[in-house]
Amino acid sequence: MTTPPSPFVGSTPETEARLLALVEEVRATGYAFTTVTPATHEVVNRRPGNAVARTLRDVLGWSRPFHPDLLPPELFGLMRDAGAAVPDGDLWRPILRLSSLDGELFLHSAFPPLAADAVFFGPDTVRFVRAVTAHLKTRATPVRRVVDIGCGSGAAGIVVAKRAPDAEVTLVDINEAALRAAAFNARAARVGSTVPRRSNLLAQVDGEFDLIVSNPPFMVDPAGRAYRDGGGTHGSGLPLAVVEAATRRLAPGGTLVLFTGTVIVEGRDAFRAAAEDLCAGAGLACAYDEVDPDVYGEELAGPAYADADRIALAVLTATRPL
Repeated sequence: MTTPPSPFVGSTPETEARLLALVEEVRATGYAFTTVTPATHEVVNRRPGNAVARTLRDVLGWSRPFHPDLLPPELFGLMRDAGAAVPDGDLWRPILRLSSLDGELFLHSAFPPLAADAVFFGPDTVRFVRAVTAHLKTRATPVRRVVDIGCGSGAAGIVVAKRAPDAEVTLVDINEAALRAAAFNARAARVGSTVPRRSNLLAQVDGEFDLIVSNPPFMVDPAGRAYRDGGGTHGSGLPLAVVEAATRRLAPGGTLVLFTGTVIVEGRDAFRAAAEDLCAGAGLACAYDEVDPDVYGEELAGPAYADADRIALAVLTATRPL
């Protein structure tokens, strides 16, 4: 199957207007969808009777090919004209998904997210947003400048902007498709204080931040996909680079909330040790919470994880004293 180009890259104002209208039309139907892991998605789609879509959720959630007459004509026309679906023999195939989170609908890449510039959204996005909102509830000081590093769909930055409407929220990524998707999702959520910026970590943005949030790639991905491959040992390269960047750019009282995966080898969490050393060296107060001890077990069969006991999920919170 040939992967079609992302409708986010090179989109025109007319295309974006159609996408916005599509989201509103779908929202009006009461649509809701929780995006699962790729492994779960594949299992469910392979079940008998699931090869072709029978509902709107099958189309925009499960990414199943569909007959055009399944959808109301206006809805199908918006998908077609916005490039959100492409012909696939006698059927049409969606190339975008819509996922529910925090009362909003977020557009991102369809399943399977094989393209190098795929815009990913999944269970880790939900976990990440929960970690960020939990931090916001405990803050003693307001946030004025916020940055979401490796923003992807923009979910975390948008959630922050909804709760801190007076803050300047910068959404940064090196993936142009992700930046366009994040900007679109901010428009769809009606938050006007977000600014998309292409940047390698914080290299292309200035100043200090009251809040830095990030869910960077943390896996070893042989395909080198930007949303998934963390580089370094066991995929820890980018997460550690985020910590290092934050140690230099947090304002007094500012906090980093980092959601990441980490590989445990012979009972030792090397990422945690390295991250805590970086924080201690910069005088940051640091807390570390292993929120799920065992995920992505299927990855352990590959050579990149031949020495791993398990892959865990963790939230690192680091704060610069006032």
